[in-house]
Amino acid sequence: MDPRSPVPRRWASLYLSEGLNLVALLAVNAVAVLVGVRFYVADMVDVSTALWPLFVDSPVALLLAMFSLATLLPFVDRDLDAVPTNRILAYLHTLAFVWLVKMGLWTGLALGLGFDRYFPAPWDFFGIILTHLAFVAEAFLIPHYGKTTRGALAVALVLALVNDGLDYGMGIHPPLRYDPGIALPVGTVLLSVGAVALAAVSLPKLGENSA
Repeated sequence: MDPRSPVPRRWASLYLSEGLNLVALLAVNAVAVLVGVRFYVADMVDVSTALWPLFVDSPVALLLAMFSLATLLPFVDRDLDAVPTNRILAYLHTLAFVWLVKMGLWTGLALGLGFDRYFPAPWDFFGIILTHLAFVAEAFLIPHYGKTTRGALAVALVLALVNDGLDYGMGIHPPLRYDPGIALPVGTVLLSVGAVALAAVSLPKLGENSA
């Protein structure tokens, strides 16, 4: 497999094929999920419990990444090309890739548009942006073991756009220090489309006949 990923194969193998490193990566993601949920709880808005998966966007992205990475646990110490995949896993890996890229870049967009409300506090601006850009780096580990299908890409696009509509239509977007106006919703939709397009060119295809 020759994935289109800026992460070198040797680095990906170091984190994904060696058991201790893979467990450590999963642990880091688990801690990040807890930190993320704490952030949403601290800035709680009136959101129904049933809508929490659509509200806590960054923790959901990390959970999807954890599920995707966890599929490698039975295959530690094997070459990544030997890791089996199927249509169900292709949907999981595609959703994880799209959500990581989208939420990693969305944070930079959101804080950039509200620059004067976050800068110059070092953590509130630079720290949050840098930690979320790590989402994008993690997303590019997925092409080294995961695949996609046209159906998976279509589902990811629909779910991302539905999420955008609910976020801004119902006001359950991640907590902000300013009114999102029109620029952020439009930018978010473009990020959804862009993340799916990036998945289409970065993730190897499972097969022409796979839906």
